[in-house]
Amino acid sequence: MKILTVEQIKEIDFKTIAYENISSLEVMKRASRAFFDWFTAKFTDKNLSISIAAGTGNNGGDGLVVARMLHKSGYRVRVFIVEYSANYSEDCVHNIRRAKAENISIQKITSSNDIPDLSDCDIIIDAIFGTGLNREVTGISRKVIEKINESGKKIISIDVPSGLSMSSKINFAVQATETVSMQIPKLALYLPDNENFTRNVHLVDIGLSEKAIAEAETSFYFVTKQEIKNLLKPLKKFAHKGIQGHSLIIGGSIGKIGSVCLASKAALKTGCGLVTAFVPKCGTVALQSNLPEAMVIEDRNHTHITEIDFDIHPNAIGVGVGLSELPETQDAFYRFLKQNKAPLVIDADGLNILSKNKEWLDILPSKTILTPHPKELLRLIGEWSEDYDKIDKTIAFVKKYNLIVVLKGANSLIIDSENVYVNSTGTPALATAGSGDVLTGIITSLLAQGYESLQAAKIGVFLHGLTADISANRIHARSFIASDIIKNIGNAYFEIEK
Repeated sequence: MKILTVEQIKEIDFKTIAYENISSLEVMKRASRAFFDWFTAKFTDKNLSISIAAGTGNNGGDGLVVARMLHKSGYRVRVFIVEYSANYSEDCVHNIRRAKAENISIQKITSSNDIPDLSDCDIIIDAIFGTGLNREVTGISRKVIEKINESGKKIISIDVPSGLSMSSKINFAVQATETVSMQIPKLALYLPDNENFTRNVHLVDIGLSEKAIAEAETSFYFVTKQEIKNLLKPLKKFAHKGIQGHSLIIGGSIGKIGSVCLASKAALKTGCGLVTAFVPKCGTVALQSNLPEAMVIEDRNHTHITEIDFDIHPNAIGVGVGLSELPETQDAFYRFLKQNKAPLVIDADGLNILSKNKEWLDILPSKTILTPHPKELLRLIGEWSEDYDKIDKTIAFVKKYNLIVVLKGANSLIIDSENVYVNSTGTPALATAGSGDVLTGIITSLLAQGYESLQAAKIGVFLHGLTADISANRIHARSFIASDIIKNIGNAYFEIEK
């Protein structure tokens, strides 16, 4: 699914009107109907008191149409027009007239004295500003937003939280409980800098022209379940372990063998036919005891890896989990990279070693997948000022070395030399020790099964996040651990394929 700019979305609105020979009011009605359907499915109690804060532009027009629909359905609704400008859009004016004719309570807010007491409402719907805002919120709009944020009520934003910029970091906007966005994903809704404003984001289809969307060019995409379902290969009737791929997981040091156990088990549970772990001697008993399905190759040293030497031919290799950054291990890692030709996933200490020896990045196989968390990324690319700068610097990094980078986070980003993909699965439950080790095993397994590097990264990240989504009602996010991810990989496959 394409992620588009504000200008592109406006163009699609215009093209929808032209291609389908409809009015702008009809597009507004479709958007409002989609929001209304989402809202009434979630909030069925018609005794709820709903306050709608609307602006003077088309986003305010959306809010007024929603007010009319909710009022007609029996909800208790009142509307406050935040008059930040004397210039109203035509569609907004039209819907003010319609709302007044339907006896909906409407009050204009032009000064601080007009701001209503929100203590007696249950839900606030935010329709003050849309995606077109490209300045800091000031004046009466800022005062109203401050009052909304301080209300302690459920706040539901139409399309985007009012005040949120679509192209740069901001420090002030509506702090929405839920954001119901119109059909086309907006990058700003999925960035860490904006988490205080966007919270839970929901996309609703408003019937924009598919032809117009297809004509828009972009390098940013939103990864959906349907896309992942289409990428998954069928499991053949006569499949056997010899053709389902062989993963090699290299890592571990004394006290950190658990990371290799997690990565190896995740590789098996993701569907790999064979998994071998390469560990120091201290890891053999732990692996053979906890994961009898995996094979083990020992380094000659007991506590850490000193020479990565094996006589097998894996289809993909995951390296770095629990590896340590000891000088002997760094030397062994370099010698391994010099001779390795297999598809590669690098995580954890592997990334930290690379950040200390950046000239080694030149010897990585094309499309090697790096999976850094924010601090590991910082060591690789340097500091950034805000999320857009971080993305730009990561794009430059992957283009320079022809890599794929997975930026782990609430909406993990998969970045290759051509595009940026925003993952749509996952919850805060994944913020737990070992979660990244599991992701390394999942992606390595998919590589070994014959998926291209970008496909493996996209499927792996989606699958990893989906395990938390589908278990959210059974395992509290605070109690979710990395082993729970592994336990739910099979259930995640079921969810994708059903």
